[in-house]
Amino acid sequence: MKTFNVIKQNSSCCTTAKDIAVQETFNDLNKELPIVIIGAGPIGLAAAAHLVEKNQSFILLEAGSEIAHNIRTWGHVTLFSPWRYNINKAAKVLLEETDWQEPSLETLPTGHEFIDLYLKPLAELAQIKPFIQLNTKVMGISRQLNDKMKSKYRVNQSFKIYVEKGDDISIIEAKAVIDATGTWGNPNPANSTGVWLQTEKALAEHIEYGIPDIKVNSSRYTNKKIAVIGGGHSAINTLLSLVELQKENPSTKLVWIMRKNSVDEVYGGKEKDALEARGVLGIRIQELVETEKIEVVTPFYISMVKKDEKINIIGTLNDEQTVLTEFDELIVNAGNRPDFTINNELRLSIDTVTESAQALAPLIDPNVHSCGTVRAHGEEILRQPEKDFYIVGAKSYGRAPTFLMATGYEQVRSIAAYLAGDVEASQSVELELPETGVCSSNLNKSNTCC
Repeated sequence: MKTFNVIKQNSSCCTTAKDIAVQETFNDLNKELPIVIIGAGPIGLAAAAHLVEKNQSFILLEAGSEIAHNIRTWGHVTLFSPWRYNINKAAKVLLEETDWQEPSLETLPTGHEFIDLYLKPLAELAQIKPFIQLNTKVMGISRQLNDKMKSKYRVNQSFKIYVEKGDDISIIEAKAVIDATGTWGNPNPANSTGVWLQTEKALAEHIEYGIPDIKVNSSRYTNKKIAVIGGGHSAINTLLSLVELQKENPSTKLVWIMRKNSVDEVYGGKEKDALEARGVLGIRIQELVETEKIEVVTPFYISMVKKDEKINIIGTLNDEQTVLTEFDELIVNAGNRPDFTINNELRLSIDTVTESAQALAPLIDPNVHSCGTVRAHGEEILRQPEKDFYIVGAKSYGRAPTFLMATGYEQVRSIAAYLAGDVEASQSVELELPETGVCSSNLNKSNTCC
């Protein structure tokens, strides 16, 4: 349907019949363009499935050499949510038209299983595979002929996505863009203030960010003194793997460094958590701490990591300057942050605290919410000042650590409906989440159970 600017008697003298004609032309041309999805992880692929459902053309761009490239880097890790919450509804409908075998819904997949048993079959579907471009890195997004500063005709102009593939640069034109690039691979530093220092960058050969596969690289950690930095589930998973190494190599020393007032805050709901596997993590790590397999240093605020003969960690413990010494390796599980580099020429509304979509921030800010489910949200909450551009998935949550995959699926369902012109469906709520377990009402504590 064409969009017209109606000129009222007292309207601006600057709106002319020529302007209206130009805008109509833009609308006619854009109508046939595809929607571009950036990032072929679970949320990006779910967006593709919903666009298939709504008969919308799309292109799915992935920087990695395979779909879900980032998940493959932590493929050895077991998810704490069962298959039931990890399979998108629209994707399931498409897969059930093939010989796909649905996994047992109550079992817990590893990252590798999640890719191989679900995401790969989804990406191989005839309705999706031809529109995936791998090894395609997005360098930037803009409006046709305009940078961020220009307003005239802006909302009617197509998007230009600049992509790098090998040595070639090309431009893809789109009527809408869904940024599902996530935050994985853009970690926070060890430094408690969030500032990246050269002293930490210089230790790249001795620091891993994320959840390393200890079994594959056991020689790196065997009989070493290792600091694990962070107070969330990633740190717990890392420590549990290291303890297995420690059983066979007792000289391996593990030190767990975090900012929480007490290690008790990490244990969460334990046996009362509705996600049993998440509760088990709390139970297991508590046992290891109490049997002194792991030394805990908390509340410790790191100001610098620095290498002399070995690695020293400088910071504050109970308001006193303290130096933790003689480390061989560091594993930093301090969370991730969004990278907005590709979005720099778009008009965004980003919360200054969480770096999430502005309207989403009050629902997820860990400074306000100790725990609990985030109420369902979709297109309207995620809408940006840049019309028809959306940030979804973990990136939409910015630095907030409470994102769940099922929430991302609901986001893209709503957005796909809206872009297809089904406003009523975009405003409905189709999200079922498990209860998050026991939540603390003390907002001085972090969201340990989420």
